[in-house]
Amino acid sequence: MTDEELNTLFQETVAFVNSYTEPLPADLLLKLYAYFKIANKNYDNPGSKTPLINAFKANALFQAKDISVEEAMRMYIELVDREIRKKS
Repeated sequence: MTDEELNTLFQETVAFVNSYTEPLPADLLLKLYAYFKIANKNYDNPGSKTPLINAFKANALFQAKDISVEEAMRMYIELVDREIRKKS
C-alpha cells in the first residue's frame, strides 16, 4: 500500500469512527486516541478539563510513543476493522 493509499484509508476510517453512534469501550477509545494523535503528529498535552481523563490519555500516548506515523495509521485502521466494523 502506498503512503497516499494509507493516508486515504486512514482518513476514511477516521470519518467512519466520527460518524459511529454506538457507545465504545473506554480502552478502545484511548487506543484510537493515541494512534490518531501519533498519526497526525499532534503531541500536544491532552486538553480535557478533567485531570483523570488527561492522565488516561497521557498514559495511552506514552504506551504508543515508539510507533511511527505510518504504523499508527495502520494500527488505527486494524483496530477499527477488528473491533468496530466487524460488529456493524
